[in-house]
Amino acid sequence: MNHFNYNGKLYPEGSPIIGADNRGLRYGDGLFETIKMKNGKLLFEDEHFARLWKGMKVLEFDIPKHFTVEVLQKEISALAQKNGHEGAARIRLNIIRGDGGLYDAKNHLPAYIIQTWPLAQGNGEWNSNGLVLGIYEPAKKSCDILSNLKHNNYLPYVLAALTAKKEKWNDAIVLNTHGRICDTTIANIFIIKDNMVYTPSLQEGCVAGIMRRAVIQNLLESNWQVVEKEIAITDLLEAEEVFLTNCMYDIRWVQRIGDIVYQNGVTQKIFSTIQPTISQ
Repeated sequence: MNHFNYNGKLYPEGSPIIGADNRGLRYGDGLFETIKMKNGKLLFEDEHFARLWKGMKVLEFDIPKHFTVEVLQKEISALAQKNGHEGAARIRLNIIRGDGGLYDAKNHLPAYIIQTWPLAQGNGEWNSNGLVLGIYEPAKKSCDILSNLKHNNYLPYVLAALTAKKEKWNDAIVLNTHGRICDTTIANIFIIKDNMVYTPSLQEGCVAGIMRRAVIQNLLESNWQVVEKEIAITDLLEAEEVFLTNCMYDIRWVQRIGDIVYQNGVTQKIFSTIQPTISQ
């Protein structure tokens, strides 16, 4: 049986830990990080914890001295070992505020939940079949101080994911409030045209993805031209190639969006060039 960690204690999967007054449950008052573990090592751990600490500052958590990166690293490693997942695992670290109403939080200390799951064999390999995506429009992502964070107010992504499942898409593209491309339910998005690589800028409301930044940095170091900009739906549909990035799957080629079919020659070249670097 799998276990999870709640504030430093291990519980069997399914154990009740949160009451009805919890602000994470009531208001989505919290943040999360999804981190890949490989051979007992957390990949991009410095970047993940830096984003988490930045997010806690934005959400005005009071961070006690004993709540440190080193403590969380040890807790994650111990849980992965307990569950037998240290070889290849997906780690979810959720930070939530405790009990209270909107104006009367009991305190502003971070409570945390750590969970682990094994990663499937072949994770991070080239996806030769390609992904099928659709564009979700009814709920849009705002562009504000919360947009770049991985926070627990996830409703646009939740609804987009429900639509993707219903339509048999692999993922759904989420738009921002300006009607432009933001990201997908679980990934950042890149397009290729005329040997140029484009991705929505952080000002467009997308999550500040750890893999997004790593891919941009590696592309620039490999002398690719990368532009962060506003991307309209027409730009996406007129692109030659499209790929997604996140920390669990690294780089994945998009084969089709609606009736538009994309090539993969440049994406595969990019994958072959930088995959050995980002998967270590």
